[in-house]
Parts: sequence; C-alpha cells; structure tokens
Amino acid sequence: MSKRLYKTYVDLTNIIVRISDGTSEGKEHAVLVNAHLDSTLPSPGAADDALSVGVMLDCIRVLVNTPDWSPKHAIIMLFNNAEESLQDASHLFSTQHPVASTVRAVINLEAAGTHGRELLFQATSEEMIQAYSHVPRPYGTVFANDIFSSGIILSDTDFRQFEQYLNVTGLDMAVVGNSYLYHMRKDLVENIQPGVAQNMAENTLALLRYLSAAGSPIPTLTTYTRPTTVYYSYLGQFFVYSFTTAKIIYTFLFLATFSFVTLTYKNPVSGGSIWSGQLRGVLAVIAGLIGTLLVPNFVAFVLRYVLGKGMSWFANEYSAIVLYAPPALLGALLSQYFMGPISEHTVFTALILLQSSSAFIIQLLGVGSAAVFFLSALPIFIAALLNPLFSGSANEIALSTYALGQAFPLFGGVLLLLPVVEVFVPLTGRIGADAPSDNLIATIVASIGALSLPLVIPLAHRFGPRALRRGVVFLSIVTAVLVAVFAMRVPFDAMHQKRLFVLHLENVTTHEQSLHLASADGAPGFDLVANRIVDDFVSEWADSTDNASVALVPLPMDDYNSEWDSLYPFSAFLTTYKVSLPVSSSYVSPWKNPGNGFSILAVNDVKDLVAGTRSLTLQVNHPGLIWTVVAFDAHVLQWNLDGNPPSEYVRHRVKEASFYGKDTWTIDLVLKLDAGNPDGELLVNFVGLQEKAMWPGKKAVKAEGGIAMKLFEEFDAWIERTYEGTIDATLLGCVGGVVTI
Repeated sequence: MSKRLYKTYVDLTNIIVRISDGTSEGKEHAVLVNAHLDSTLPSPGAADDALSVGVMLDCIRVLVNTPDWSPKHAIIMLFNNAEESLQDASHLFSTQHPVASTVRAVINLEAAGTHGRELLFQATSEEMIQAYSHVPRPYGTVFANDIFSSGIILSDTDFRQFEQYLNVTGLDMAVVGNSYLYHMRKDLVENIQPGVAQNMAENTLALLRYLSAAGSPIPTLTTYTRPTTVYYSYLGQFFVYSFTTAKIIYTFLFLATFSFVTLTYKNPVSGGSIWSGQLRGVLAVIAGLIGTLLVPNFVAFVLRYVLGKGMSWFANEYSAIVLYAPPALLGALLSQYFMGPISEHTVFTALILLQSSSAFIIQLLGVGSAAVFFLSALPIFIAALLNPLFSGSANEIALSTYALGQAFPLFGGVLLLLPVVEVFVPLTGRIGADAPSDNLIATIVASIGALSLPLVIPLAHRFGPRALRRGVVFLSIVTAVLVAVFAMRVPFDAMHQKRLFVLHLENVTTHEQSLHLASADGAPGFDLVANRIVDDFVSEWADSTDNASVALVPLPMDDYNSEWDSLYPFSAFLTTYKVSLPVSSSYVSPWKNPGNGFSILAVNDVKDLVAGTRSLTLQVNHPGLIWTVVAFDAHVLQWNLDGNPPSEYVRHRVKEASFYGKDTWTIDLVLKLDAGNPDGELLVNFVGLQEKAMWPGKKAVKAEGGIAMKLFEEFDAWIERTYEGTIDATLLGCVGGVVTI
C-alpha cells in the first residue's frame, strides 16, 4: 500500500501460561503457541479467534492431565489481548516479557473462516515443516506459502511480530473456509462447522507433544535459515523434500522427457525435423494458455463494465468456477482453431516438454511452487511411456492414455482450486471497489483450470477441424447462457452479506455532526444503497430532529480524509460518502467538557531557533474513546516511537491501542523548523471511536452512547428490514476534530 502508520500503546496486558518440568533446564528453550482474545468491531469473534483460544485451553487440559507426561522443553501459551489493533499485544510480549527470550519457535493459530481444516500458509524453517509432518491431518502447501509471502493478500497476523522481534521460526495456521463471516456479526459459534475445532486441536496437540519432547529440534533453533523445502498434501500423504532434491527430481524428469521425445517423436510433416514440429506444438500449447486466460477475462469485463453486473458470483465461491470454467475451455479450443491443424501427437509431446521444463526452470529460480508443474508433467509422462501398450503405436495417442495422464492433474488441480477460491472469492468483498475483482477471480479459475486439464489442448486436435469448430460453437452458447444467468443474479444474500461501514462523527472543532457511509467491495449498486439510506432513512430521521435538508456527498479516500483514520489502513480500501446531520440548538457536547473532553495539547514545548527545532510532547486526552489517531504534516527529526521517522516533510499517522479506561497517551517529538513555518505550528487532525457507541456490541448500555446510539438503533432495524439481512453494517460512533498547536 506504500503508506506509513505508526503505533503506540499504553498499559496493555496478556495472559501467559507456561508448562514445563519445573527445572531451569526445562525452561531454557520453549515453543510458543499464540491466539488472540480480542475481536474486531463489531464481530463476536467466535472463529476469529475464540476458536483458537479454545483449542489452546483444551491442549493445556489434555497435556497436564496426561499420566506420566512431562515436557523436556517448555510450552508457552500466549493469550494476547490486542491483535485486531495491528498486533500490539504480540509486539508487547516479544519486546518486553522476560520469558520471550526463551522462545525458539512459534505456532500461531488464527481463523479467517468457519469451515474446513486449518491451512498451513506460512512455514519459515525446514525443522518446523518436518515437525508439521507429524500432525495427524496435515493440510498445507508450499504454493499457499508462496502466495502469502508474495504480498498478494494484503493481510497480516501476529506471526510477523514474533518473526521480526523475536527472530524465531514457526508455523502460521488458520481456518480459511467460508471466510464470508470474517469480521462480521455472524461470526458465531453456530456458524462454525462441526469438527473444525477438533481438527485444529488434534494437529496442535501433536505439534506440542513432538516439539516439547526429548529429541525435539527446539534447542537447535536459536538460529535458523529460511526454508528451502517443498511440501504439500497429496493423495492423503504429506510430502516434504528439499529444494536440492526437487532440482534433482525435476532435472531427471526433464531429461527423461527430452530423451523420450528425441527417441520416439516423428514429425508428421514431410521433411520436418523433430524440433520444428515440437516448436509448433509448444506454440499451440502457449496459445492455448493465452486463450484460456483471455476469454474468461473478457467475460468478466462484459459482466462488470458492460452489463454492470460485477461480482454476481460472490454469494457462492464455487459458482465462480461454474461461470468461468466453460469460457476458459472455450478460449483453449478457440486458440487451437486459429492455430490450424496440428498433429495430436506433436502437441501431446510438446506439452510434456513444456511442463517438465517449467518445473525444472522455476525450481532453479528457487520457487517451491514449481511442484505444481512437476505433479502435472509426471503422470502425463508415465502415460506417454505406457501409450504403446494401449494404442499399439508410439505416434498415436490412445484414449486410455488421456484418461491415465489426465486423472492425477485433474485431482491435484481440484485440490488446489477449491481452497484458493474459498479464500479469494470472499476476500473480494473487502479489497476495495478499485480492485479488479471479477478479473482476479476469472484469472484464478482459468490458470488453475489450465493446470487441471492440460490434455485438452492435444485432445482438441484429435477429431479434426470440424469437430473443433462444433466444440467452439457449443461452448460459445454455454458461455452466453452463463453470462445471461449470472447477469440476473445478485451478489449478496443473508449468509454472504455486503459489508457496510457507518460512522456517526461529531466534530468538536466545527460542532458539526455527520454520517459517513462506506463500502469495501466492487459490486455495483453502492451509490444506490447510499442514496436510499439518505432518502428513506436519514431524511426522515433529520425531519424528526430539526426539519433540516440533507445531501449525500462523495468523499475521496486520501491521506486527508481523517474521519476514517481509526480504521486505517483498512480504510484505504473504502469508497465513502458523507451526509451532514442537523444538530439541535439545545445539544451540549460531552466531548468539550473542560478536563473531560477530547483534546490535544503540547507540553514541555521548547523552540531552539539556533538549532532550528521545536521539541514538544504531544499529549492526547481521550476519555471514553478508543483507537484514537492523530495525523499531521511535519518534518520529524526524532520521536519516541518504534523506529526512526522518515527524513522528510510528510504526512504522519499515529494510532493508539490501549485498554479502555486509559485516557491519555503522549508522543515526544522534535520538529524541524523552516522558513515557511518558523514557529513550527502543527496542524493536528484527531479522531477516536466512542467505546459506548458501537452497535450492536454496546446496545446493553445504549443510553450511554448518546445521539449516535439512538441513530444506530433505528438505522440497524431499518437496514435489516429494507435489505432483508443482505447487508452487515458496522456502526461506530466517532469523535474528531482539528487543532493547531
């Protein structure tokens, strides 16, 4: 995102349980298990992360009640109190707790979904990958590790804090299936699939028993290196081998396929060489891949930008496969139609060469995901070796050869595609309107589909141009029908809801009040929702208070839209509107009370004109508010935050996370004076969330939430009734303003 956010916290606490044999030797080396107790607003957090907390508690119960069990190495259970505020509590433990120095490895337990097995998506040493191989039901791939490490998924966990500040290796695991409910009101116990907790608990328990036992690698992990290991679950087994082994295997496969083609292939073109034929075959395969990607993306473009029906697949992650798989197949066949007649055997052998060489080259580049090409090329090569037994000729491909060669790539492709769409389809509901969600999903389905059905390309040349043309026409009709069907669908339903973010903001500087509406997805119709809210709800609500007119105003989400800073950096993905609300002439703001209001002060303020600096302590007083943020433009030379400030005049955001009731925090600053601002005046935007004005979480004390909670109670009932449960609204009362100090 190329944005900076600085954090501070005061008086946070964690709950820590250490299990050891009681000796100093037994406490010298430890494995840390982490889950977080907090949930984000307004989610109850049954899966994220009470599920993991429950797993840790039950592991403690089982371990301490196991007869004759005693750990050789300690187990530290960290129940941290502030993950959703950007991992403050794990940072606190890593940088300040005395037992943190004994941690040699970490197991982080998370949940972004409510269904399925927990996925291992980060593993940072070969020793920990080997440890994971001892769990009863492993579920993880180097492919998932590579995706998360690439930064494509703009998300983070406590794992980064442990890795960065403790310099330890570990495993990061999360439940990811059905992540539609992630950070939503319906993240409830009844929506967690039975067996999810049991699966995570049994795997976690197995890891702890292995890592705490004699012979564990824990004492050796005082230093570690990033893994050069390939691992994946396949055919009910968990495979682990080093990059070196992978290079040997993939090189052998490439040389074997090269030799096979050299010895058995005959160019059907009179006078043509082996490699001129193979070149044409390779071009056909590449054209097939391009066609496979282009046509689904064209369909995505038409649905989103021509028909205005983007994300119509959202309510069911597998419906994206239904929509985009036939166009992907159409693209493959269409490309072969334009390539013209080519020998089926030529394309078949070229495909094997291309896949085996891809595995070989990508692995040489140090990318473990090269395994996906190996797992596709190997069964096709074996089928090609057996082909003469089925067809009676090395140059004719039997249908049995197709069946044998295609079975394992199809099985592996499905195993890969399903969890990927389970993660990425719900993710499109929270990555912003500007993200090309439809094209992203189309590309995922098409690319993994190409890996799943590689033999479609040579098969397209088996029955001649006429049959190929009929296939193109048939799939074109299927694609057109699918576009028509999906154009009639709506993206959201009661269990796959649209996320709506609503702020009631009181500006203590201008004395204005406003309602801010935001969406985090690219589905069409948010402008209609916002206008309907204003026309049917806000106008009526305003009439009941002061008979004032209201108008909806779109706001750019830039660095100076400070109203949403409490949700930064997630707020960068939001599309926002603002509507001003009437304020009764008799209203007295509780946030302006002397000694009890939201205020920003400069204390210990000293200007050094010789040095050209201003030194001050910025004091933020925020009784009744949480997640307070200050934002200002300055050239900061020095501060007391973690890390040095950027050496330039830029926009700074500083976000605070402390327990409710901690009403003051400070930052020490040294500012550079310049000719344009010789006094070093600082214009500070400030904003915070009302702890008692979060609906529905605080409806039990709604009277203490003031005018914001009165509005939210009516608004929540209205939007549930109007949209029949298809919108999940996050309703937050905010207080903000601006001050020059």
